[in-house]
Amino acid sequence: MSEKKAPFFVGYLGIPKALKGFLLKLSILIFAGFVAGAVLAGATQDDPGEAGFRFDYGRQTVTGVLETKPYPLLYVTEGNERIKAGHTMMLSGQGKTPIMANLSQLEGNEVKVSGIILKRGDLDMLQVAGGQRGIEDLSKQGTIPKSEPLGKWKLQGEICDGKCLAGAMNPGRGLAHKACANLCLLADIPPVFVSSNPIEGQEFLLVAGPDGGPFPRELYNYVGQFLELETDIERRGDLLVLKINPSKITVIK
Repeated sequence: MSEKKAPFFVGYLGIPKALKGFLLKLSILIFAGFVAGAVLAGATQDDPGEAGFRFDYGRQTVTGVLETKPYPLLYVTEGNERIKAGHTMMLSGQGKTPIMANLSQLEGNEVKVSGIILKRGDLDMLQVAGGQRGIEDLSKQGTIPKSEPLGKWKLQGEICDGKCLAGAMNPGRGLAHKACANLCLLADIPPVFVSSNPIEGQEFLLVAGPDGGPFPRELYNYVGQFLELETDIERRGDLLVLKINPSKITVIK
């Protein structure tokens, strides 16, 4: 009585019939495993939500009072259908470039600003058209609203660059975006803290240094990480500003 030989695969020969069914099933299982892994990996990521340049709104033009510290802000006095009077709007230049080198000369002036809106939920920013060409000095001194201190808070969340977070990039946050975010911050694009819990009804807060100036460069390593921090918060118009304290930051993960 002859023994049944086990099928044996040789690379330069065809696949034995006895192995074809096994290899087909194995291939299907491997493919299904990759699909399941991709789905599970995606499920662990935060939903970036709907965000981006609102080219469908068209070019927006509004008038307001300009403040340049810690970052360019416009206190809107004459708005439109999309940008209401009383709104405090963060401003940015095109790409990873500052709006204009001599913007501080317009501190406290009334200006007319034109650009494209970036928006993610309650977070918005105006990318100024063509740098200085998008800002018209009205040669009239305005009034910068007084900031309202809201006390000390303990928060958890992430520091991002406001432009990419608002939709210039998606998802615009996380460690994978860290290098891009830091390049934006080097170009004076406003940094934003994304709080895990709303503060005074707001999830997004502008980040300033401990003295109310720009975000300290020595803290760039904290960008894109999940943090816990203790901080002072103030209100400027309808925008919340977080004054970061370098000694009160803890990396959670």
